[in-house]
Amino acid sequence: MTHSLLETAKRYAEAHADADGIAVTPLSGVTVVRQTTPSALQYAVSKPLVALVLQGAKRVTMGSDTFDFGAGESLLITADVPTVSQITRANVAAPYLSLVFDLDPAVIEGLVVEMGPTPFLAGTPVRVDPTEAEVADAALRLLRLLNRPASVPILEKQLIRELHFWLLSGRHGGAIRNLGVPESHVQRVGRAVALIRDNLAKPLRVEQLAAAAGMSQSTFHEHFRAVTSLSPLQFQKQLRLIEARRLMLSEGQMISNAAYAVGYESVPQFTREYGRMFGLPPARDMKAAKTRLQSAA
Repeated sequence: MTHSLLETAKRYAEAHADADGIAVTPLSGVTVVRQTTPSALQYAVSKPLVALVLQGAKRVTMGSDTFDFGAGESLLITADVPTVSQITRANVAAPYLSLVFDLDPAVIEGLVVEMGPTPFLAGTPVRVDPTEAEVADAALRLLRLLNRPASVPILEKQLIRELHFWLLSGRHGGAIRNLGVPESHVQRVGRAVALIRDNLAKPLRVEQLAAAAGMSQSTFHEHFRAVTSLSPLQFQKQLRLIEARRLMLSEGQMISNAAYAVGYESVPQFTREYGRMFGLPPARDMKAAKTRLQSAA
């Protein structure tokens, strides 16, 4: 089964991956990632997801926690958290391959109601565990729909629901359940995070974010940090810097344009904060990125 899943994902990625190694599928929230070389550090504020690694290896860091994992293991992220990741093992003969599924709170909520009370698991929003056979089997049957496009609108939803069921039933289940509990702290903080994402370049007051979460300001601060590992201001700043870096790397925007696009009013301030987060000021970081691309070509 694992070999079949690897081969199915490999064929799709080889045919559809873009220049960044991302192969978006017509299946809702399903992406295949393929890389033929170890990568530079990648910065992101990830949404809740599970990534099944099929070949190669990766390292993900959140705060002071570092996770190294490879084929046969799954990365689970259950909250919008800032991560630094790097593909550590990949080559042309054996590319890094992973299958990424966005976790759907609406699907989880329905399943939690039907499945009844089971234990919740508090703790870090990032974990790594062995991929369970039922999850891999559901993932394979879901990917096989891509070979028969007419089957996608008919069978996609039930297979995605089944995949979520097996995730909830397995070792990941306790960590995922909070996403499907109405008015849980995770869901409330998620509303504030969505407000930040949707208004990235706009100044937002803490009272606005607390109101979106339905909490007092002090309670909101406490639970926001518990869920994301950052204060609301730190979270917004990191999200802005990550988006600015994407604009410069992927869209070729000038430093000043990228800074203004994400809400900075001062380019020197942007440059200082960018350097503190990424280790290099924007101009040097872009130059280093171009050098890496030329070396890989």
